[in-house]
Amino acid sequence: MKHRITILFEGGAVRKALLGAHLRKCITAALDAEGVHVPCEINVLVTDDQTIRAINRQTRQVDKATDVLSFPMFQYAPGAFPADAAKDEDPETGLLPLGDMVISLERAAAQAKEYGHSLRRETGYLAIHSVLHLLGYDHVDEGPMKRQMRAREERILADLLLPRQPEEKGRTS
Repeated sequence: MKHRITILFEGGAVRKALLGAHLRKCITAALDAEGVHVPCEINVLVTDDQTIRAINRQTRQVDKATDVLSFPMFQYAPGAFPADAAKDEDPETGLLPLGDMVISLERAAAQAKEYGHSLRRETGYLAIHSVLHLLGYDHVDEGPMKRQMRAREERILADLLLPRQPEEKGRTS
């Protein structure tokens, strides 16, 4: 199945073909793990803290930089991708528009250092995390939804050979 994953690098983000390929691989793995059985479209903006802060302020009224923002097109139930999702495909493209994500490469680099792992793992984590948001997962509290989302993230990362190492510091958000 062919998904369209468009990645735009802007702001202070360095353009790297390897990063683009890595993000596509992680996004595709998350879609596959969640049983997304229709060709879909996801747009990704890789940027810096200044730009993601402006987007966060404009869309969520939160005036601070963050690591990743997700903008789903549909409200799905987590872990239950609908069998009839093809009904929402764009008739012009034949693709299901799942939504958009914005990743701060600047914040990802800082978090990789803070958590004691590579930028590759951190950007992979952020892409997978965002895909799960596009598919209905959330983590508004410390309850079962957050545990469900974290378990899915860790499983997909392990499948990609990007698991958390024992010496890494834990993530709380």
